[in-house]
Amino acid sequence: MSQQEATKEGILARMQKPAQEAMKLHAFYRGKMQTMLKCPVHDFSDFAIYYTPGVAEPCRAIQADRGRIGELTNRGNTIAVVSDGSRVLGLGDVGPEAAYPVMEGKCLLFKYLGGVDAVPICLNTKDPDEIIQAVKWLEPSFAGINLEDISYPKCFGILERCRKEVRIPVWHDDVQGTATVMLAGLINALKIVGKKIEECKVVFNGTGAANTGCSRLLWACGGRPENTIMVDTKGILHSRRRDIEETKGEYVDKWRFCQITNAEKKTGGLTEALKDADVLISYSKSGPGVITPEQIQGMAKDAICFVCANPIPEIWPWEAKEAGAKIVATGRSDFANQVNNSIGFPAIFRGVLDVGAKAITDDMCVVAAESLANYAEERGISEGYIAPTMGEPEAYIREAVDVGMEAQKEGVASIIISRVELLKKVETMIKSAKEQTDALVKAGCIAPAAKAD
Repeated sequence: MSQQEATKEGILARMQKPAQEAMKLHAFYRGKMQTMLKCPVHDFSDFAIYYTPGVAEPCRAIQADRGRIGELTNRGNTIAVVSDGSRVLGLGDVGPEAAYPVMEGKCLLFKYLGGVDAVPICLNTKDPDEIIQAVKWLEPSFAGINLEDISYPKCFGILERCRKEVRIPVWHDDVQGTATVMLAGLINALKIVGKKIEECKVVFNGTGAANTGCSRLLWACGGRPENTIMVDTKGILHSRRRDIEETKGEYVDKWRFCQITNAEKKTGGLTEALKDADVLISYSKSGPGVITPEQIQGMAKDAICFVCANPIPEIWPWEAKEAGAKIVATGRSDFANQVNNSIGFPAIFRGVLDVGAKAITDDMCVVAAESLANYAEERGISEGYIAPTMGEPEAYIREAVDVGMEAQKEGVASIIISRVELLKKVETMIKSAKEQTDALVKAGCIAPAAKAD
């Protein structure tokens, strides 16, 4: 057996272990999240303060000034993770009940990595208007909304309408979060190969939610649509794609891509698109074998490949490297250069909540990407390290502060706070989340996983 075959077998074997452990531990803990007190209860007389009759005074204060809800309740640190279960990571349309473990897991990451209290909300509807209405109904109870695993293309219409019609920040992590982390890694990858984003020929393999968001942020950061080629399951997007024109009412973004990208008017498939390309960003079908070494060989010298299909990349990283790619990134933690949303959304929401921002703009996402890229560069970027990992909490702190300061700069923050004050606030919230968990484990309130054996 060759070394590559042994590596492949080892990876496939490791992939099975989390699934096996997941069933055991989800059953043992009956989920991953619970509600905990944040105030002490010395004796039963405290209930007269925290509940009736004392609680009437905070109610009256908020009735007189709704802005005080963040001061007198935990709403200012609470968001909802909202999904209809129509496009759950790697599983497709599994429905709201089956989506619940994913949304609960997302809430775990929000809390542990960002100190953000998050609540899973799985809706029993797939109708965009009803989802938007549900978000509106939820607004009084939450300081932000994270839309998750909602199918393309309706996710964009839902996001854009919510951003216009809801007074709290609404974000779609499969769109904006994926794009933010991709951009962070790409910024540093380009530094390593000595190329400029505005001069690069970029190919997007896949035109779903992830790559639609990635293209938007790439162009906001200096990339050029005319230097970009988009590829879907039927081939390269161009202005003569009648199949897309006929559905442009539904697939608005795809038809727009046909008009503004591919200045060379290339036709064909991925092979033709990748010829002399500097960058490949692929969020498409789980591999391996979706992208071939021969296709990578057609790319420009020192090519950069982001092959991020879940759970297996479109091409094995070593195959892409052997075919000539200089830098390869995936969504997996067992390869170098994992580009994972988890280094984005917890800190972005931390910064947003701490300044009471009313929106999460594309410029705030670019700032988050630059913050992550700068942190990694200071640590020492290389072909195998282009973005921070989930094990670097300082990156989250800096990212949250940078996002909060940008929100103030853009005028979407309701709280004006200095960088020093914001840093202290962010550090406290992020560090306390981990300390609280550690304390609960130490006290026996959270049983060790070993007991599930």
